[in-house]
Amino acid sequence: MFIQTESTPNPATLKFLPGEAVLDAGTADFPTGDAAGGSPLAQRIFAVSGVSGVFFGTDFVTVTKAADTEWDHIKPAILGAIMEHYQSGQPVMEGERTNAGGHAEHSGGDSEIVKQIKELLDTRVRPAVAQDGGDITFHGFDRGVVYLHMQGACAGCPSSTLTLKMGIENLLRHYIPEVVEVRPVAA
Repeated sequence: MFIQTESTPNPATLKFLPGEAVLDAGTADFPTGDAAGGSPLAQRIFAVSGVSGVFFGTDFVTVTKAADTEWDHIKPAILGAIMEHYQSGQPVMEGERTNAGGHAEHSGGDSEIVKQIKELLDTRVRPAVAQDGGDITFHGFDRGVVYLHMQGACAGCPSSTLTLKMGIENLLRHYIPEVVEVRPVAA
């Protein structure tokens, strides 16, 4: 098994490409080791000292390191953990996953606007940020403000504010006049 690695715009995050499917659909975010209970793969990666976050896409694993940790020290152990997992035959995720699309549910008078927002996110934004090892999902819409949740390499990335304001906000405002601002939300 050959696992490729790619840098991301976030220097604290690396993208690992195992050459095999990670998830059938959607994403999975593990911002802490405590959140990794439903994933044998995430548990193995968190067992490496210095790992502070794990994120899965359909064909990649994004790992975030602690600020006081060097990639040179933990990258070989992460590669080993991913390889061991795939050789073990265990599933990446155990049990049923809910909300594989990642977007929060929304009901009410703005449902048509929210549908357009989610469609633009799914077709224009999410494929682009997946290339960088992250994901951005819809969290809410209230009085013209779109609330988005940033995951994987996007969470804590130095350029995420610029991406949100200059990229996503401009895109949504262009296609959907009711959108006036985009704001990030914590998990």
